[in-house]
Amino acid sequence: MEKLIVFGILSLPVILISWRTLFSIKTHGFYRFFSWECILWLLVSNYSFWFENPFGLKQIFSWIFLFYSIYLVLAGTLLLKKAVKTDLARNEKSLYKFERTTELIETGIFKYIRHPLYSSLLFLTWGIFLKNTTAFLLVICLFSSVFLVITALFDEKECVTYFGEKYCHYIKRTKRFIPFVF
Repeated sequence: MEKLIVFGILSLPVILISWRTLFSIKTHGFYRFFSWECILWLLVSNYSFWFENPFGLKQIFSWIFLFYSIYLVLAGTLLLKKAVKTDLARNEKSLYKFERTTELIETGIFKYIRHPLYSSLLFLTWGIFLKNTTAFLLVICLFSSVFLVITALFDEKECVTYFGEKYCHYIKRTKRFIPFVF
């Protein structure tokens, strides 16, 4: 019961942040919300196992995934902030300000993967899951991963609509989440 209460309380900011896309099934934000909720459930379920058995194999991989997640979010966010040039032509209400880039970013981490922030969430998901693996949490982890893939697919569709052929070429040169792999 305690987990449900904590999850409910922590879900309120996620709902507030996601409000503008929560009912827009054709936007990437709709699916991102469900991934965030899965990640939140994993966090609420596994916070008590965070430092248990610190040198166990699962914990070591968990920390590697979590630190890589931090790297990805920092690298991606810094480039987005640096490159953000908002334009009235890109005043899509479903996008956050940092998502309203008018130029395609192809440097830094974006040279290798198209979605470093979603990739960060993917590694965060699996890093949290590895803290305490159960069959139920594996299902939640898989749901989060699927929602992130769907989020990326919808985001790519939106980017193709905005950037056109340039983004199609970018897709051919980069991977979606993991450099040189996927």
